[in-house]
This record gives sequence, structure tokens and C-alpha cells, in this order.
Amino acid sequence: MRANRLTAAAITASLQPLRTGLRAAQPTVRSVVFFSLFINLLMLVSPLYMLQVYDRVLSSRSIGTLVAITVISGVLLVVAGLLEMLRTRVLVRAGIMFDDKIAEPVFDAIHRGMLRKQGGGLSQALRDVDTLREFLTGSGLLSFCDAPWFPAFVFLAFLLHPWYGWIAVVGSLVILSLTLVNEILTRRDLTEATNAGIAAGQHAATTFRNIEVLQAMGMLGALRSIWSGIHLRQIGWQARASDRAGTLIACTKFFRMFLQIIILGTGAFLVIQREISPGGIIAGSIIIGRALQPMELAVGNWKGFVAARGAYRRVRELFELAGVAASRMSLPRPEGKISVENVYAGAPGQNRPILSGMTFALEAGETLCIVGPSGAGKTTLARVLVGIWPIASGALRLDGYDLSQWDSQELGQYIGYLPQDVELFSGTVSENISRFRDGADPKEIVAASMLAGCHEVIQHLADGYNTQIGEGGQALSGGQRQRVALARALYGNPSLVVLDEPNSNLDAAGEEALTGAIRALKERGTTVVLITHKINILATASKILVMVAGTVQDYGSRDKILGKLAALHAVPTPGQAVAPLSGDDTAAGATSRVVAHIAPGGNR
Repeated sequence: MRANRLTAAAITASLQPLRTGLRAAQPTVRSVVFFSLFINLLMLVSPLYMLQVYDRVLSSRSIGTLVAITVISGVLLVVAGLLEMLRTRVLVRAGIMFDDKIAEPVFDAIHRGMLRKQGGGLSQALRDVDTLREFLTGSGLLSFCDAPWFPAFVFLAFLLHPWYGWIAVVGSLVILSLTLVNEILTRRDLTEATNAGIAAGQHAATTFRNIEVLQAMGMLGALRSIWSGIHLRQIGWQARASDRAGTLIACTKFFRMFLQIIILGTGAFLVIQREISPGGIIAGSIIIGRALQPMELAVGNWKGFVAARGAYRRVRELFELAGVAASRMSLPRPEGKISVENVYAGAPGQNRPILSGMTFALEAGETLCIVGPSGAGKTTLARVLVGIWPIASGALRLDGYDLSQWDSQELGQYIGYLPQDVELFSGTVSENISRFRDGADPKEIVAASMLAGCHEVIQHLADGYNTQIGEGGQALSGGQRQRVALARALYGNPSLVVLDEPNSNLDAAGEEALTGAIRALKERGTTVVLITHKINILATASKILVMVAGTVQDYGSRDKILGKLAALHAVPTPGQAVAPLSGDDTAAGATSRVVAHIAPGGNR
């Protein structure tokens, strides 16, 4: 689909926030590397102290010299400790700067990415940002900051004695080789374990969001088995990776301890050969140990490094998927004129279109009722009209402007949308109605709720408009949630209102309020698109669109469409009695009869 294709230039531009975040941390990291120079120089205090003790103090038996070099060494180590503290604090600030530059762009990219690819687990990227920040502020990065000074310690080891220098070189190469082997053997296992862990977490979150269904229909065991299978797959990959890594870590520890023996043994041999002083044994051990420390820290923090690398890869893929949030010129408030021109569209990431060649037009202020059998593509059309799902081909225009020319956040204030599956957010009733906008006018909130016919309902809640509704509106009934969501759609006097099955959970009073709201919107000149299976609400329509299999089967004025049905004695015209229709028949059954008469064989 054209909306999902990104050019190389677009991908490069989409990665700009990630690069900006990394660049923001770069000066701080350079400062840390600069601090590391002095910290590593001060690490020479201990070997120099031991050399002086063995070579001067013990031979001269001078207590004054011992006290002097001890005090000097202590002061230098205090300076080293202060520098270490400053280095850690600077790294923490680097992590904060990185997070400040990238956290909100990642949040926005998740939003854009989920519109392009639904169900992709993209919210994991928020945790990935935390992983990257923790790596930037942890000991893993410090090992990389100390690594540039490895040659200096190797050089000092050579100065002490060439054998010490070669021990440092060979020892570092062996430890590095073991680390690379560990990476090669465990990379795929750890990647699979991470992916399985993400999938298990998403499955559990989805399961517990539907806790009522889970309990009522005894689905816990079945869904637990699915989760357990994914979880066991994660454990299996982790165990396999840990087994391999454990063997290599054990080899690394053995080599490190044996290397210490080699260093001390070599020092003893050199002392016997009178090539170094006794203090050189301790000094050589400390210098070589300090040279190998970055390698050892890298091994110890390898798991964190692998996690950070995976997090970086996922964040990068997210930005590539999401693309760049295009900057659009501000357009005037739309009147609500809609033109749908040969539109083909479907779910994000799917090649097969659900809508095929949809063409119709609405003047500002008209009310369109869309009817059709289940699976006809009515909800898809609603999502396309409000810009949720992309268009593969064709054009969708609002007041003559293609929908892609509007800034999505600016356009949102002119659109009211009530989805088929009502979603409210954790917060108060007033916050949900006002769309969580800062400084929302209470008069507009009350006006929207009165228009939706839920003002009195809200007044009877425990805290009225200040009632906390819980996650997903759990504190409200299905009908109350639908009426609050309708008030949210009507808030701010939108130019276009799209309602998908707005009366599916409403009682008689709610349906009456809905009908009154639609008529009031019509009088205001607001364009209304209404998807329904209930025949009685067709009386509010200016036009009716009949859909079958993603196509326009019939379209025209209300009287024209209902006239066809009246001629076939299928449904009454507005104002006629509806006695022959039972309560169930006024729902999907009646609509199916409408479509069956207009489009024989369409209800399939």
C-alpha cells in the first residue's frame, strides 16, 4: 500500500530523532572519556606505592618516608574517588538528556507506527528507551570509556618488563576471543528469548484486559495454556543461551585466575633472575590487572550490552516504520464537505483491500446513514473517513483538501469519532469528554454532555463530572460509556462527526437522546456519518449508503432508498407504523432485509 512505503530518504529522515538523542549525549560521553584519563592515571597510585614500599621503605626502614608516601597516595585516591563520582553523575545527566530528546518522539512514533502496522507490539519501544538510558548510565558504558587507555597500561607493563607486556597482550586477546565466541553462540538464542518474552507479555496483557469474559466463560485454562507455551519457549531459549554463556564464563574465570598465577610466577622468576625488584611483582600484577579490567567489565556487562543493542535495533525499526511526522500548513476550519473518489483501502499492513472503488459525496451539514450486512466494510469506511486507516488508491477530500494535506492533530479538533468498540481513558469524566485538553472550558464540557443526552446521567455519578472512571471506563456501565464517548465526539462543535454503531448499548432513553443529538447537529450544519443496523434511526438521514462486500451497492437520498424498500414492502417509510417489526427485527435482521431487497445475495 502506498501509505506503507518509505523511500531511503524518508527512512533517513525518520531516524533523525534517534540520532538527535544520541548526539545530545555525545558531549557528555566525551567528558566522561576525558575524566577517565585522569582516573586511569590515578590507578597507577597503587603499583607506584608498592614499588616505593618494597624498594625504598623496606630497605631504608624509614618510617617518615612510609608516612609521606601513604598520605600522598591517600590524597590521590580520594581525588580518584571524587572523579569517579563526578563521572557517574555526568553519565546520569547524559541518560537524562538522551531520554529528553527521544522519549516523546518514540511515543509519537508508536502512534504513527500502530496506524501503519497494528498488533506489532510497538509499545515495547518505551521500555527499550529505558534500557538504552540505563546502559548509558551504567557500568557497561564505563568499560568502553576505560578501553582507550588499555594501550597505556600495556606500555607500562612493557616498561616494567617485556614479559609482563606480552602477558597483558596475550591475556587480553584470550579474554576478548572468549567474549566474541560467547556473542556468536548466544546472539540468536537471546534474540529469540527476548521476542518470546515480549509476545508473552503482550498476550498476558490482552488476556487480563478481558477479565470478565475470561471469568464468565471459563477461558482461563485455555488462554493460560497459550501463554504458558510462549513463556516456556522464552525460558527454553534463555536456558540454552545461559548454558552456553555459563560455560564460556567459567572458562573466562578460570583463565583470569590462572593468569594471576602466571603473573605472580613470572614476577618471582624475574626477581630470582634479578631482572626486576620484589616490588615489581606486585606492581606488575596491579598494572596488568588494570589493563585487563575493561575487558573483564565488558564480559561482566555483556548481557546489558546485548539488551541495549536489541533495544536500539527495535527503536530504529520503529522509527523506520513510523516515518516522519509531516509538517503541514494550517488550514481553515472545514465546513464538512466530503468527497470520496474511487477509494481502495484496507487494514494497515494488509495487501488485500477491504474497500473497493468507493465513490460518493456529501455536502456540508448532510447526514449519511450507512447500512449493510456484517463484514461489508462499514467500520473500515469510518476509519478511512477520519484518517485512521490509510488509502491504497483514490482520494478522500474534506472541503476540497485531500485528507493527507491536513495536520492530523489540528484536524482532530474538527472531527468527532465514536468507534464501534468504545475506548475511554483513565481519568475523570470531564477529562474524557474534553479529550484531556489543558484549560478545557467547563461550559463546553457540559454543553457536549447535554447534546449527547448524558448530563443527568453524569450528575447522578458519585462525583459528577469529577468521577474517576478507571482504566477503560470500568466504573461505568456499557450504556454510560457509550454516552460519555458520544459527548467526547461532540465536544468542541466538530465539523464532521462519524458514529459507528452509536446505539448498540443504548436503552430507549439513550436512543431518543441520540436521535435528538443528530437532529441538533444537522441544524448546526455539522456533517454526520452514521453506521447503524437499526432501522428507526434512518429517519434522521439526509442520504443512505448501502454497502456490500466493500462496495457501494446503492446510494441516494433517504426518500429514494426507502422508497425502493416501501415498493417491495420490506420496511416502512419514516412516519409509518413499525408494528410488524419485532424488537430483534429492528436491529440486524431489519437491515439485512433492507440489503437483501436492494442487493439480492448481498448478505453473505
